Amino acid sequence: MKKNLSELSLEELWQLFPIYLSEHKDFWKDWYGEEEAFLKSLLNQPARISHIGSTAISSIWAKPIIDILVEVPKESNLLHIRDLLINNGYLCMSRSDHRISFNKGYTENGFAERVFHLHLRYFGDNDELYFRDYLMEHGDIAKQYEKLKRKLWQEYEHNRDAYTDAKSDFVKKYTSKGKGVYKNRY
Repeated sequence: MKKNLSELSLEELWQLFPIYLSEHKDFWKDWYGEEEAFLKSLLNQPARISHIGSTAISSIWAKPIIDILVEVPKESNLLHIRDLLINNGYLCMSRSDHRISFNKGYTENGFAERVFHLHLRYFGDNDELYFRDYLMEHGDIAKQYEKLKRKLWQEYEHNRDAYTDAKSDFVKKYTSKGKGVYKNRY
């Protein structure tokens, strides 16, 4: 008998959902667009919805997981939005006072065809936009990031936290550069 996802240890989850990278797929943009339309109809309030993460950068390899940033006004009730998302197929993965993270497409049998990570935040909590834009406009840096990710994939295939931690200095460096270049963009 298979365990529910909520019953699995972190190590079991990492085995079931390993890090996997692939060449960019043009249909990722379509998947994002369809999910964005779904979220807009669901939220029924002002929100900026953005495609973030490596699947948003067409020149590099990525985990086939569509990362979405949803920014809402500070007066929004994040817990109400959390419940709305949970009732519409998302799993709440972590929560703090100002951030809630969700997954969609994780099953007891592994990844579904379409997998999403949704990051719910208040307007302005959007460093990922600066990083994304910097890499989109600096192909040489994007390729450096791809090279780093491919190296780390081999090293940390079954340890998502270590994989993410090992990229953090690179991400911080180019997020900072992006903020300097695009300071008035967001």
